[in-house]
Amino acid sequence: MTVSDGGPHVKDDAEATENSILSLDDGDIYVCQDGPRDAPALLLIHGSASSTRSWDMLVPMLTKSHRVIRIDLLGHGRSAKPVGPSYAIPDQARRAGAALDRLGVEHAIVAGHSSGSGAAATALAEQRPDLVTALVLINTGPSLDAFIAPQSAAISPSQWPPTDKQIRQFASTGFSRAGYQIPQELLNEVRAMTYHTLTTTMRGTSDYLEQQALPDRLTALGKPLLVIFGEDDRRWRSSSAADYRTVSGAKVELLPGLGHSPILEDPSRTATPLLAFTAIHAAQAD
Repeated sequence: MTVSDGGPHVKDDAEATENSILSLDDGDIYVCQDGPRDAPALLLIHGSASSTRSWDMLVPMLTKSHRVIRIDLLGHGRSAKPVGPSYAIPDQARRAGAALDRLGVEHAIVAGHSSGSGAAATALAEQRPDLVTALVLINTGPSLDAFIAPQSAAISPSQWPPTDKQIRQFASTGFSRAGYQIPQELLNEVRAMTYHTLTTTMRGTSDYLEQQALPDRLTALGKPLLVIFGEDDRRWRSSSAADYRTVSGAKVELLPGLGHSPILEDPSRTATPLLAFTAIHAAQAD
């Protein structure tokens, strides 16, 4: 791992995986880069209670044509988990923009999985329309009306940190079928979160969606948009993906047989529409 106080350390091999820690004003942010450094930038933002590792199986399919940048949002993964800073969506988006600035990225397509990161990707485009050239939202519920109430009981503060069994039960609706084996690395990173960061990040997503639905925000932005949705999502009604069609030029792709986490359940099927979209809009950004 490459650790830096003031910015990333650039390796001689421009295509090698590069891990670094960026020290921002309100906490250290973990960053991972793959692919040619001179290729169009593609920022991948993980969902709530997840991390950069959730993209591991998808990244190799993207690096032939993209400089793939992943970050752990504050409070997640290998990033810092301080008590004081805000975990509101606009603040998480601001940190993502600051990370791209530190990496010298001037334009990027931004992809987010699940509603927390889809909201953060949208907020980043609102804050930095010069930086974000296009958006990809993967199983991102457009509004709170699309949320499906969880069947599993929430984890209480007294149960923190949770066991593997508790995390699997809590996360079971993130997949189309019961018994999906969540990678152990992701279980470990949920447990490494604090109860404070878990609950405040989820509350931040709800607050952001409550203030204004994502299709309305995206219509005002006018950015190219691809929405990918596992049709068997057990957290957000997949029929709600149609709400994004109100955004001019938006493309909506439903993936039958897949649930809330197509990036884990079938990376290849997820990569196909994503790469077709980025091929067009990365070229336009150049």
